[in-house]
Amino acid sequence: MTAVVFDLDGVLVDSERLWDEVRRSVVAEHGGRWREEATRALQGMSTPEWARYLVEELGTRLTAAEAADVVVGEMARRYEAGPPILPGARETARAVATAYPTAIASSSPPALIDAFLTAADLHDLVRTAVSSEQVGAGKPAPDVYLEAATLLGVSPQTCVAVEDSTNGLASALAAGMTVVATPNPHYPPDDRVLARAHAVVTDITRLPETLRRMQ
Repeated sequence: MTAVVFDLDGVLVDSERLWDEVRRSVVAEHGGRWREEATRALQGMSTPEWARYLVEELGTRLTAAEAADVVVGEMARRYEAGPPILPGARETARAVATAYPTAIASSSPPALIDAFLTAADLHDLVRTAVSSEQVGAGKPAPDVYLEAATLLGVSPQTCVAVEDSTNGLASALAAGMTVVATPNPHYPPDDRVLARAHAVVTDITRLPETLRRMQ
């Protein structure tokens, strides 16, 4: 193992429910209709992808660009007091980033990734952060993880990815990385995808210990 790549939402930040709440609200306010399968489908999509989904699949009466602006704007407003960092996540990320070259590969927009890095005081330790907005496709495509490995200067096959969602796990696996799953209790990943993870931790603070065992 030469590097570690973290997902953000649901792994380091308790934001999956927040994204869901904001998107549901925007869909309802603009004439769309939410479908229950939308929550899982949207997890991991890049901003352009989920914005099109809100419009084309859920009937939101906005353009995709407008939907993205409204949702991301509301998320940024809610992050103003600081992102909802999960208990132990800041300390865990610092411990990991001190021991291994570390990146973030997230579906969040760059501004929200930066808000987390600032709040957690990790800019000096996390070597690179990639948003799926900046690559060809969102999760479950492997693009964002492959780009993170490229920016770290390592092979994806020598990286450990830390993920929580079905689409995120599938993305990291498709990139050829060793995957540690941290299942989100509110949106548990598909059992068939979870079974393909190389390790599972239910408490993020156990991650450094798990990584040491994997070396």
